[in-house]
Amino acid sequence: MIAYLSGAMEYAQDEGEAWRDSISEWLSIKLGHDVINPVEESRLIIEKTNSYEYRDWKDTDIKRYKEFMHQFVVQDIESVTKEANYIICLWNKDVFRGAGTHGEVTLAFEHGIPVYLISQVPKTDLSGWIIACSTKIFDNFEELKLFLLKKFG
Repeated sequence: MIAYLSGAMEYAQDEGEAWRDSISEWLSIKLGHDVINPVEESRLIIEKTNSYEYRDWKDTDIKRYKEFMHQFVVQDIESVTKEANYIICLWNKDVFRGAGTHGEVTLAFEHGIPVYLISQVPKTDLSGWIIACSTKIFDNFEELKLFLLKKFG
């Protein structure tokens, strides 16, 4: 089984790397599941193209920035729709400024891929769209882990 780890990156502290590393290790040890970690996947593109300053292009060369970001978007769409068996999504305040997480959850829903969403915002701040696209919503990672152990363990 392969889990895609969806959540804020662009406006998140550490691009959301810490929580992704933590759940990746747990999934591997407890369930033997693989993950698609978009932080790592993006890092590979950055290293391969030597584009470490790509975020500066948003201000200095929007065309170049758009073309570069296109690689991330295509990669994530392919990962969600063609590789992942399920999505683990961390929904927190950082997703409100971005768009990728919204898109990933919607694509998963459209393709019948289960979305297990951990909400760190009040239910009143969770959009009806995201609620509708989510297979199951959890208040924290411990609840998610218990569910996944019952489902896959």
